[in-house]
Amino acid sequence: MTDVRRAGERYRGGDPGAGIDTRHAFSFGPHYDPDNLRFGALIACNEERLAPGAGFDEHPHSHTEIVTWVVEGELTHRDSAGHETRVGPGDVQHLSAAAGVRHVERNDGPAPLTFLQMWLTPREPGGTPSYTLVPAAEGPVRYAVPAAGAVLHVRRPGAGERTAVPDAPWVYVHVVRGTVRLAGAELGPGDAARITGAEGLQALATAPAELLLWEMTP
Repeated sequence: MTDVRRAGERYRGGDPGAGIDTRHAFSFGPHYDPDNLRFGALIACNEERLAPGAGFDEHPHSHTEIVTWVVEGELTHRDSAGHETRVGPGDVQHLSAAAGVRHVERNDGPAPLTFLQMWLTPREPGGTPSYTLVPAAEGPVRYAVPAAGAVLHVRRPGAGERTAVPDAPWVYVHVVRGTVRLAGAELGPGDAARITGAEGLQALATAPAELLLWEMTP
């Protein structure tokens, strides 16, 4: 089964006056929707747009696997475990909050910043926080988050090219750029598909595209 969610259907949030524009794919904060709490292990897929100088002051997380993908600009990350990094397009940032961690996220650069932040629920709570930054690489990306039973795939098919959707109990597909045809639907930037029981599916790029695919198992 494929459930298509359009970019325009996301919940609007953030603080526009402070240069923060957030668009939530799942129930979040004051936008409570009991029918949209999670899909597989995924509980948040937030599109964040930060103006130069804007950001999120230090705040806590726990029992969450947080994966960040920068679309454009550069994200400054600092956390209570002593990590301070700058994350650019194509990098995969993974903060395992475990029993508890605090962090800061800011746009310290001169240009607007757009990034996706995805939260997954771990199979077991607790543990020691950890941080991983995988530098940008050419070609497809495969990044596993074993604690959540999930794998992130990044695909960049050219126009007319097909890319296979992983066979899995749950697959979440987010279109970052371009357009693709998937399960009879045309998807553009910001659109997503939640696929249950994926088997033998392919996405056809109708324009050069960048896709994030979460492959998730129980």
